[in-house]
Amino acid sequence: MSTEWSQSCGDALTGAFLQTLLMQYIYISYLRYKMSDTLHQSTEPQTPEELYRLYRALSEELREQLNQIGTDKHELEVQMMERVGNLESRNLELREQLRQIEADKRYIETQKIRYEREVRKLKSESEQLRSPPLIIGTVTDIVDANRVIVRSSAGPRFMVRSSPSINAEDLKPGTRCTLNQQSLAIVELLPNSFDSQVYGMELVDSPQESYADIGGLKVQINEIREAVELPLKRPELFLRIGIDPPKGVLLHGPPGTGKTLLAKAVAHETNAHFMRIVGSELVQKYIGEGARLVRELFDLAKKKAPTIIFIDEIDAVGASRTEANTSGDREVQRTLMQLLAGMDGFENRGDVKIIGATNRIDILDKALLRPGRFDRIIEIPLPDEEGRRSILNVHCRSLTVDEDVDLAEVARRTDGKNGADLRAICMEAGMFAIRKDRQAITNEDFLAAINKVALDFNRGSTDVEGEMFA
Repeated sequence: MSTEWSQSCGDALTGAFLQTLLMQYIYISYLRYKMSDTLHQSTEPQTPEELYRLYRALSEELREQLNQIGTDKHELEVQMMERVGNLESRNLELREQLRQIEADKRYIETQKIRYEREVRKLKSESEQLRSPPLIIGTVTDIVDANRVIVRSSAGPRFMVRSSPSINAEDLKPGTRCTLNQQSLAIVELLPNSFDSQVYGMELVDSPQESYADIGGLKVQINEIREAVELPLKRPELFLRIGIDPPKGVLLHGPPGTGKTLLAKAVAHETNAHFMRIVGSELVQKYIGEGARLVRELFDLAKKKAPTIIFIDEIDAVGASRTEANTSGDREVQRTLMQLLAGMDGFENRGDVKIIGATNRIDILDKALLRPGRFDRIIEIPLPDEEGRRSILNVHCRSLTVDEDVDLAEVARRTDGKNGADLRAICMEAGMFAIRKDRQAITNEDFLAAINKVALDFNRGSTDVEGEMFA
């Protein structure tokens, strides 16, 4: 397009030049005409003076005509230059407009392609939304590579064909799939579904407690690290020796001694998936629901291996089996048997570790305590004097304690107390310091807190000085 425009501008300039030549030719013809008129109007000179006067007149007239022609020529040249300048400016403007139009054209073509793609996508989504819903079914048997027997969600069984896009090796009995409403052909395979309660057992955020926050349990920490943490971090050690690592650890002891805290520290220190559950959650109302929950729990754990399952208060579901008198007792026993099969049954549970915690190891079923299910049973006893001092040091790290406080004396005075009691004593000591508006906790506050916790435990009355909001 720019080439055509340049050619048209050249043609215009050529026409202007020809017009100038034509004007000059007209002026010269006009001059000749005037001179001929002057010669015709004058009489023929008779004397040299008359001839001279005629010559002077013709010369004067010719000079005037030449001056007029020069003036007109100059004006014409100025006009032509202005016209050429205007045409060149207009040419530049049109070229710029042409470039802008071409850029706009390319942008519009790009937008057109994008909008066409979006229209195709929307049409595809619209067709999918208008398509009829699919039926959920389960594969029950495999006839051959193209034909399978499925059971629909409504109950009846059908022999149907599978889509060519489905890998025949993925078709296994028990696999969930979708079926076409008309032909009942298998459209696609679905992933295994788990109960929402099982997904809620998975620990997403790691606890903040570490082994440094546990006092007085050095031996127990080493044992649980050897049984749970070491197989996950350095499995080559067990391969070199030729032994299988422990599959489960049972923590037992009085309440408040740190069993759950120890499990939190394990979850903090390991990179494995951590799933925690309370034993009472496995006891369900309807028959088979508890067993199904246990089965899905282990299936999800194997899927996300390496995994650690922490079952707190395992005695709620693992008590010794006796003669069941009610349907509830029988359901608890069914759940226990499914738990035993999941821990060490016919199928290998893979890289799944189990940590159990209980206050009543004496009532647990013997099948639950045998090696293969809980390979290591760790007792978490009440802390001795050194253990109590270590626990007090852990709790006092974040407290403002006076320099004169003797934690060894506090440890001697708290004989028989567990970790939870010592934490309560530290908290009460801080409350006494707040009551008396002190800058730090003193030894007197610790002694008053020991007496208060002892009296609260024995359901006695307290007689302490000061009021919180006096």
